[in-house]
Amino acid sequence: MPGPLLETLKGHRQEIAPVWLMRQAGRYLPEYRALRAEKGGFLELVYDSEAAAEITVQPIRRFGFDGAILFSDILIVPHAMGQGLEFLAGEGPKLSPTLLETELDSFTAKHELFNPIYETVRLTRSQIGDQVTMLGFAGSPWTVATYMIAGEGSKDQGPARLLAYRDPARMQAICDAIIEVSIEYLRGQIDAGAEAVQLFDSWAGSLAPDEFERWVIAPNAKIAAAIKQSHSETPVIGFPKGAGAKLPAYARETGVDAVGLDETLDPAWAHASLPEGMPVQGNLDPLLVEAGGPALPKRVEHILKTFEDRPHVFNLGHGIGQFTPIEHVEQLLKAVRG
Repeated sequence: MPGPLLETLKGHRQEIAPVWLMRQAGRYLPEYRALRAEKGGFLELVYDSEAAAEITVQPIRRFGFDGAILFSDILIVPHAMGQGLEFLAGEGPKLSPTLLETELDSFTAKHELFNPIYETVRLTRSQIGDQVTMLGFAGSPWTVATYMIAGEGSKDQGPARLLAYRDPARMQAICDAIIEVSIEYLRGQIDAGAEAVQLFDSWAGSLAPDEFERWVIAPNAKIAAAIKQSHSETPVIGFPKGAGAKLPAYARETGVDAVGLDETLDPAWAHASLPEGMPVQGNLDPLLVEAGGPALPKRVEHILKTFEDRPHVFNLGHGIGQFTPIEHVEQLLKAVRG
């Protein structure tokens, strides 16, 4: 029988909302920090299937979350497309050469880089119980493109937005290439044991309405349709962070099965504006978990109450912060589960 998270994503509301947290496998956990110190850099961990599976399972072991999210990164896709990738301490990811400096067809694809990720999914699936849902993911094309173009994260995604205005045909070609590889990558994760997948569009909020339609809704719709074609039983969660008032259109037009809500959205507005019965995921502010205290269970209760008539996966509005105390996560879980 499917676990409560998978059931919720398929549209069946649960008495107690299932819970997992974005970035739950990572830096706030002492067991993760110990393993990273032993194994070396972030990318080395991602491509070490046994280590990555252990990291994926660590928060399940400690907290009993209802979902295990694959330990990896959205930039594995451009790396497999042939762009150089490194994670520098204190600086974040760097991609080179950038698509401001070179053309896509100068890259030599290395899709074999996906194989260790698929093995991580297989190993994790073998270590978690049937009631824990295995979650795969990929970055959405717009967000991945912003990194490929600028070579790093940027405050307003200016380089990618400028390119999209100046040369929309080139931007379309970049997005189309990312779409194609992302479909292959997600299908591979599902074949390896992922029971649901999430599309992270972390920089969706930087786009004007027409550009949002072209660079967020249309590419995510292509990916969702392709997954439905090959794996019709696998739910797709769309998470367009910062979408704001454009979220209902995203929910209606992309074909995703569930939508993730960031912390800036009013849950009552989301409940009133989104398609009836569509599962939602979110949307506690990660900084409130870091802060803890009496405001945390109050906010949890408010979110749960607002979505009590809709399939709801309890989660954060973005990834959990690395300085979040373990006891605050325990406080959060107690508030959700009673």
